[in-house]
Amino acid sequence: MSAHEEAIESFECFGSRCAALVTGDGPTGSAREAARRARALMLEWHGRFSRFSATSELSRLNADPRETVPASALMIRLAQAILAAGRASGGLVDSTLVREISAAGYSSDLGEPLALRDALARAPHRRAAAPAAQQRWRAIAVDPTAGTITRPPGVMLDSGGIAKGLFGDVLAELLAGHASFALDCAGDLRLGGSQHASRAVRVQSPFDQSILHTFELREAGVATSGIGRRSWAGADGRPAHHLLDPSTGAPAFTGIAQATAIAPTASLAEVRAKAALLSGPRQAPSWLPDGGVIVLDDGSHHVFAPPARVALAALAGLRSPAGRDSGLLDSAAA
Repeated sequence: MSAHEEAIESFECFGSRCAALVTGDGPTGSAREAARRARALMLEWHGRFSRFSATSELSRLNADPRETVPASALMIRLAQAILAAGRASGGLVDSTLVREISAAGYSSDLGEPLALRDALARAPHRRAAAPAAQQRWRAIAVDPTAGTITRPPGVMLDSGGIAKGLFGDVLAELLAGHASFALDCAGDLRLGGSQHASRAVRVQSPFDQSILHTFELREAGVATSGIGRRSWAGADGRPAHHLLDPSTGAPAFTGIAQATAIAPTASLAEVRAKAALLSGPRQAPSWLPDGGVIVLDDGSHHVFAPPARVALAALAGLRSPAGRDSGLLDSAAA
């Protein structure tokens, strides 16, 4: 392939579609080799961090009766990301609700989701979510030097969207020396590269998959949280989904069906998107300082443009490889 040709790997992972797009040679080899390496790592991490597998690294950690448990470097980074998410959101993004999400009905891979409009029609009264009275994530301590995670036995970590954002950021570190890259970790996007190429990122409606808005982004993380893709009927017949209100442990119905957030990293974008959705229509815009899109229960949406910036790359007249559009990506709800 030519130096300006983009290598693309698209595959099933994390319960959805993932992709790695790379242009140019770099420290990891050719663009093709780098894209394949990214794919191999995502597939490996899918197995290591799945809570649906009793033998995964995550499940073994959660089941370990010891207070302090040895952990891999990436597991330690996940625990650090969970702590950072809790602090940044004031406890609104809580990745220790493993028992609650299982009790709600999400204890295995889901089949076809409920139709979003039907689910919303049967949903309870809308209210903003709030932090839990007992914020278990605060009891987690990480020692990267010793390679350990400390928490009270029984406090469990949920990978979820936080892990996908983290994986995008870790891969971005690996691919930073390539001219351009885009990583799609099941809807969490991480864009970058030495040429600062612009990419079109499309935000889809959770109701009919129509394109609501297209952002032109260079170095960024993008994440979308929504209640449509991972939804089901609970044991009582009521609609349920995977985004919980930490204060109740039940699925949150806040008046927002989907939130997309832009941030410097995919991890931070994931936190902002989830916090925006959980906080409800009034507070959601405050979680989108770098832009995003909010979709309300009635299907209407609001676009928040990224703040205007003049980048050195723009002043130098840098363009995407071969002067072409370097790819359209969809930010899908996770």
